[in-house]
Amino acid sequence: MAANDKARANMNNDRSHGSGIDRRRFLAGAAAGVAVAAMDRSGRAATETVNTFDLETAPAEVAIAGADYPKTGVFAFNGQVPAPVLRVKQGERLRVAVRNGLDQGTTVHWHGVRLANPMDGVPHLTQPPIGPGETFVYEFEAKDAGTFWYHPHANSAVQVGRGLYGALVVEEHAPVPVDREVLWVLDDWRLRDDARIAPFGNWHDLSHAGRIGNTVTINGKVPDTFKVTGGERIRLRLVNAANARVFGLQFRGHAPWLVALDGHPVAPKPVNGGAVVIAPGARVDLVIDMTAKPGENFDVVDSYYRRFAYKLTEFVYGEDGPIRAQALAPPHRLAANPVAAPALDRAKRFDMTFTGGAMGGMTGATLRGRRLTMRLLAEKGMFWAIDGVAVPNMEEGDPGEPLLTLERGSGAILRWRNDTAFDHPIHLHGHSFHVVSRNGAPLAQPVIRDTVLIPPQQHVDVAFVADNPGDWMLHCHILEHQQSGMMGYIRVEA
Repeated sequence: MAANDKARANMNNDRSHGSGIDRRRFLAGAAAGVAVAAMDRSGRAATETVNTFDLETAPAEVAIAGADYPKTGVFAFNGQVPAPVLRVKQGERLRVAVRNGLDQGTTVHWHGVRLANPMDGVPHLTQPPIGPGETFVYEFEAKDAGTFWYHPHANSAVQVGRGLYGALVVEEHAPVPVDREVLWVLDDWRLRDDARIAPFGNWHDLSHAGRIGNTVTINGKVPDTFKVTGGERIRLRLVNAANARVFGLQFRGHAPWLVALDGHPVAPKPVNGGAVVIAPGARVDLVIDMTAKPGENFDVVDSYYRRFAYKLTEFVYGEDGPIRAQALAPPHRLAANPVAAPALDRAKRFDMTFTGGAMGGMTGATLRGRRLTMRLLAEKGMFWAIDGVAVPNMEEGDPGEPLLTLERGSGAILRWRNDTAFDHPIHLHGHSFHVVSRNGAPLAQPVIRDTVLIPPQQHVDVAFVADNPGDWMLHCHILEHQQSGMMGYIRVEA
């Protein structure tokens, strides 16, 4: 199936018409906005809002490719791909009961959310897997406002690749005023001609760029057009749930304002003609003013892989006149999230080097305490390493030793070197970090992220305060790279 030659579904997912489920309106069996008495860390009673949700993983069939094709067999939360949108306000708590209806263990990782270690969802590192028929209850506070998402960390290349993911939206107390808010969860699928999902785990995917699909979807459907009205201002929340595809979106005829990265605010700036790059696991928030004339159309193009650029969708203006006579002022900067800023002059520095893959020059690595040649590693499905150590899937029950151990409250600067021929979006659990430099050049304005894309033969410096105790996974979010060795964990002492 071609990436998006024929689009057959309306992918609008806004707060008035979409399939997203907000905090006031959830599916049967879930109750939102319950005031409860809780104990804060000092032991004092506090009244707070707890939003409760029920999620169930199970096989399902959904119409990904459209009416001209059979339905696709997937894994889904509550029968939906993407899963229900969980929406709460900053400072509220979530209590999510996850029942496993699969025939294999699973977990839920709350990507980008700073929470207590037992709630992080990494099998055999932070919790046992949720077995078939079992239920696990996650509970945590939404400390940071922004766009986040959730997905399994057990057999994740397959489970995420089959559709187990959903968005978590934490509303700001003072959001950017817009006419409409829209969520696009981006994904790609490798489908056969009969719309079935092609098998996972081939060595080319593991050792090269990961599992790049042939069918791109927005909110679980092959997109056609996106209807807009002249003069309206839209907040567009973008989530990249793909196993490996990096999106580079060009909004032709428009200059979106970039307002947040990975949930954290940035000084609003227009994206004039360039591509909005969203790596696997990352999120981007845009504010887009629809400034064209009634009846005009403009392509949204994914041009990250230049030789394989394609039209993702198309802005289609209705015939009605603009809803306002004058252009709006630039959007205001959102309030900062309560992320500690490290003192760079006192932070300890560490180097980490990511190696391996085809054309990477890695001759071998240590696996479970044994030094193996690249050939022997490949026979075991291992192609990547961090600092010379290849870590197998943690669901095998052996996470090995931490990549490094940090004192609680200490500042750290990590230099992440990509010594390979492929992109790597590196994700750190449990913390948000400041990207402070690229290739030795300090950023004029460091940005706060939890997933940073590192191109081949480049390096970045990220800084953070190790203020969240526990064992925190660090890995490439190209899930085939994670599966075949490019992962580990950082220990923050209690």
